[in-house]
Amino acid sequence: MTNGHGQHPEQSYAGETGDSIEYADQRRGYGIHPWKLTRSGLLPDDVAASETLFTLSNGHFGMRGSLEEGEPRVVPGTYINGFYEQRPLPHAESGYGFPESGETVVNVTDGKLIRLFVGDSPFDLRYGTTHSHERALDLRTGTLDRSTEWTSPNGQSVRVTSRRLVSFVHRSLAAIEYEVEALDDNVYLAIYSDLLANEQNATASSDPRDAAVLDRPLKSEDSGARGQQAVLLHRTRRSKLRMAAGMDHVLEVPQGAETTIEAGGDLARYTVTAQLPKGSKLRMIKYLSYGWSHRRSTPALRDQVEAALAVGKLIGWDELLEKQRAYLDEFWQHADVEIDGDPGLQQAIRVSMFHVLQCSARAEGQGLGAKGLSGIGYDGHTFWDADLFALPMLTYTKPSAARDHLLWRRNTLPEARARAAELGLAGAAFPWRTITGKECSGYWPAGTAAFHVNSAVANATARYVAATGDREFDAGAGTELLTETARLWMSLGHFDGAFHIDGVTGPDEYTAIVDDNLYTNVMAQANLTEAADACERNPGTASELRVTAEEIAEWRKAAAAMAIPYDEKLGVHAQSEDFTKRDEWDFEDTADEFYPLLLHYPYFQIYRKQVIKQADLALAMQLRGDLFTPEQKARNFAYYEARTVRDSSLSAATQAVLAAETGHLDLAYDYWAEVALVDLGDLHGNVDDGLHIASMGGSWQVAACGFGGMRDHGGVISFAPRLPHALDRLRFRIRSEDRVVEVQVTRTGQEQTATYRLIEGESFATTHHGQPVELSGSDAVELAVPAVPQVEPVTQPARREPTRRRPQR
Repeated sequence: MTNGHGQHPEQSYAGETGDSIEYADQRRGYGIHPWKLTRSGLLPDDVAASETLFTLSNGHFGMRGSLEEGEPRVVPGTYINGFYEQRPLPHAESGYGFPESGETVVNVTDGKLIRLFVGDSPFDLRYGTTHSHERALDLRTGTLDRSTEWTSPNGQSVRVTSRRLVSFVHRSLAAIEYEVEALDDNVYLAIYSDLLANEQNATASSDPRDAAVLDRPLKSEDSGARGQQAVLLHRTRRSKLRMAAGMDHVLEVPQGAETTIEAGGDLARYTVTAQLPKGSKLRMIKYLSYGWSHRRSTPALRDQVEAALAVGKLIGWDELLEKQRAYLDEFWQHADVEIDGDPGLQQAIRVSMFHVLQCSARAEGQGLGAKGLSGIGYDGHTFWDADLFALPMLTYTKPSAARDHLLWRRNTLPEARARAAELGLAGAAFPWRTITGKECSGYWPAGTAAFHVNSAVANATARYVAATGDREFDAGAGTELLTETARLWMSLGHFDGAFHIDGVTGPDEYTAIVDDNLYTNVMAQANLTEAADACERNPGTASELRVTAEEIAEWRKAAAAMAIPYDEKLGVHAQSEDFTKRDEWDFEDTADEFYPLLLHYPYFQIYRKQVIKQADLALAMQLRGDLFTPEQKARNFAYYEARTVRDSSLSAATQAVLAAETGHLDLAYDYWAEVALVDLGDLHGNVDDGLHIASMGGSWQVAACGFGGMRDHGGVISFAPRLPHALDRLRFRIRSEDRVVEVQVTRTGQEQTATYRLIEGESFATTHHGQPVELSGSDAVELAVPAVPQVEPVTQPARREPTRRRPQR
């Protein structure tokens, strides 16, 4: 029997009788399709959001989904991973150890521009008559497609189609196919295909999530044009980084055309003028290439870009498309998540996975930004959430991309060691936010004091080594990362019977500078143990790092004695020492418009109360679930659920995973929708600034770790799958060393069945709800899913419960 919302009484939660609001995926107007994100028409208020959601990138560079014609637009950004400008980082009062300069991603030369004039009228959908306008991000072809029929103010009609790609296979290449068809006779056209630098793309803001505004950060160094090709070269004014952008063209016109090419300063332009008879088409292929360096000379960069353009033209448009499709076919074959029962959620999780892949596939030496390469939010910085929310998906589906990010972490160890020394600590202190590895956070309670960043790097490292068996990485970068992060904990903590880590900020940024944050402690505990194991596996590397047997013994001693706060009276673990004794926040009298709290209340008030920005102890129970009993997890989850306001997009994914594990399956399903639709529905009101890449990685985690029940403790993978009532089937695959394992959960009436299959590899051992499972060959193992245990309802802070999800099938 259900309670009228498709929710069984034993899995209910407060707010279940409230009216559901219109779904974000329907409200935003994006069509629901299993393999595409589509948008019809042009809404002025949605331009910036569409630019973000239609971003194409490959990890090296990215292009927001602005229209080729350049107008209307909000932020037409193009970004190169690792390319930044320095800026002063002012402090109201200076202090020792405060970072003095920041780093901000640069909107580099825009190569998407193909301005079209029909007669004397610019092609602009805000004028004339738009008969149809459709755009689609195709998740299988990796292209952004557009088709528009339009009549200009002077009465001439055209059909404009375009297809854009940023190549996964050829790292420096992008290409645009642009076609104009005359729907009337004797249509005169002019096309300006541009490279344009120093576009203004941001205004000053008081929101700390927004980027700093850079005023013309690029200084022209050289330019050149010949035939149908042009190159612009620029250098940043403070960071002294050089970049080059180049374009080349292939033109098809039925009756010929007049063309010119020019370049200088911030603009290069290829001009085409032509007359089209009715029914005929002008077709242009525009090839683009981007490169940057802090070492190479201007001529070397120019040669690199011109060579990439030559390769692109030699390959040709059709083969670029074929290679893009083949790359994605291979990815989806091993990574796809399938669900039955919610088409909107099916689309959303694939969109999420596609964007995580896009920002990481060819990063090669650079980190994963919080916004990927889709916008200027957070200045383009990388945070700890890349390691804990995006990397798990990549580790089990695209391990080469996870490896690249971890190698970037290893390459920034000199900066992390220097930061630790500046703070009077040993080992390495990885930054809260950065592009190059230097700390860029000027607010030390939520930045410098958040030493749990180290544990995120260590967790991602240990997970990658266990999941891939990459011995080369383990013996080199892996052991070095684990060693230097472990050394920080030993210098930061102290023994007093137990091992304590005081004066830190955990994942919950609303609780700062506390003693024995449970999450930090248990993650440091794992870090210390993993470092000891790695050094014993790789004695040669340990010797190079001057690790002694005595140091390893101290690591193990500290791990065994780690303080884990617990409130005996309440019967729950304390998020930090004495957290449960603090005053409660007045949720009832906090109006909706005062969230997020950090924009409406002083930190002094927030830090003193039991109010949680994002899942903290719940994240500890997900990642260190081996430390907690099922009963402890249930009690802890209920206690902290009632105090978590989800002012961070990181929170809902963790809450979904723990809700699923503790038996609140429909609550987990509602949280999953919130995670997957955070950008499609603009749930945090800032999708204009870029995608929430960590949340998108979290969407995969809800599938695999939430409803798939996957855990990887100590390198041992286990499963405990269960479906919510709204879904009939879930299927996903993971990579483990040289194996690919498929997990499928299906519902038949009230019964659920899990099927495990080995797709690649010789054998795989795991467990299903604690029951041993041995997979070999192609034979599937089918097992019944145990019934959900009876659980008490949980509550959220007043008016902070997730929106109820009612999919239309």
